[in-house]
Amino acid sequence: MKKIYKIFTLAITGMVTISTFFANTITTNATQYWPTDASVNGDYAIVMEEETGTILYALNADEVNYPASITKVMTAMLTLENCDNLDDIVTFSHDAVYVLEKGSSSISRDEGEKMTVEQTLYGLMLESANECAWALGEYIAGDVDTFVDMMNQRAKELGCTNTHFCNPSGLPDKEHYTTCHDMALIAQAAYRIPKFQEIVGTKTYSIPPTNKHPNDITYLNNHHNMLHFYRTNKYLYEYCLGGKTGYTDDAKSTLVTYAKKDGMTLVCVVMHADKNEWIYLDTIALFDYCFDNFAVTKIADEVSISDTDLNVTGTLSDNIDLIKIDENATVVLPKTASLSDATSKVVGYSDPNNPSVVGRIIYSYAGKDVGYADLIFDKANRGEIYPFDNLPVSEGGKGIEYITIDTKRILIGSVILIAVVVLIIFINSKLKDIFKLRHRAKANKRRVRTNFTKIRQNYSRKRRRRR
Repeated sequence: MKKIYKIFTLAITGMVTISTFFANTITTNATQYWPTDASVNGDYAIVMEEETGTILYALNADEVNYPASITKVMTAMLTLENCDNLDDIVTFSHDAVYVLEKGSSSISRDEGEKMTVEQTLYGLMLESANECAWALGEYIAGDVDTFVDMMNQRAKELGCTNTHFCNPSGLPDKEHYTTCHDMALIAQAAYRIPKFQEIVGTKTYSIPPTNKHPNDITYLNNHHNMLHFYRTNKYLYEYCLGGKTGYTDDAKSTLVTYAKKDGMTLVCVVMHADKNEWIYLDTIALFDYCFDNFAVTKIADEVSISDTDLNVTGTLSDNIDLIKIDENATVVLPKTASLSDATSKVVGYSDPNNPSVVGRIIYSYAGKDVGYADLIFDKANRGEIYPFDNLPVSEGGKGIEYITIDTKRILIGSVILIAVVVLIIFINSKLKDIFKLRHRAKANKRRVRTNFTKIRQNYSRKRRRRR
């Protein structure tokens, strides 16, 4: 029995050791460092990488402030999203010309004056003309109140959580507010419109004679001092792509700026700066800091969709050979990190503008979303099987169950199974030997007893005969 106990102890110990080994085998990343030691003068700022939406730097970015004229970024975006022809005519109404307070930014339009939508947009974004904001709101929505409703609805669609607009210009109103973060989301969406990029990046523009100014050309200058030396060349920044300025007594100085270097486009928002120079000094300092400490990486250059990448594409089906990664997708990471340091997950995803997109790899690093890559499925060869049909409906799939082959798990499972089978065979062999030995011992014992009994019986017979 002692031998049996030892064998069972050995078997149990072996299986526990194997189970413990695999249970404790986990993948760990090195310490994930995110640069945060930029220095600025103001109290409210954010820097976002435009393509991925990654927040590189934030300072009180969710605190509510008055935006002033950077509101016009939303006004311009809504106009471009809802106007099919930029040559359409905008007519300046009585309210557009006279409702606005005296002394506010203007290009001196008259009631009944006509300009194209494009010309009005340049007046809006370069000279920050408030009558242009009002006129565009009326042109797009029929009246300014309806246009303001559109502004607030669009802000919600973009994920803004602390934004409420009351007018299309940004003139003072206690209920007209936003945050650096929300404003960055709006600026990011606006910059994805090519015409918006063109307008905010224009240094000078001229409006030809109109019906009310038949002999005058209206010259416009971009007031963003990092792009154009209209007022000073002190803050010119070689990587600046444009942006929008703002100022009121309550809002103080505000600024939205775009810049690009080494293939990385950044959006910076600075709000409630006590001194006008701070919006430029802080924006330049933040751009330099982020360009020095962060870089973009093309995902397709680092990751391939294959059976060896199942740790990256875990929820993909066996149609993996028909899927490719969007070759333009990027992540943005600290220069001290690489894509292999980031955490990834695959989700079902559909793009209404591109039916070939069937999923998305989402990357995170140091607790931040740093980018994603759309997964593009070759519909021509796909047959009836959709690569994410096995995902729940809530995650973009159809809830269909089928098996996804995971070679690593199969290998580990096979090793465990083989080990268990070997242990069972070993135990069974030893038990058979023990049982055979015990059986032989009992047989020998019976033989001895039988022989002893026969001897006693023979001895008894001989004694009886002698008597």
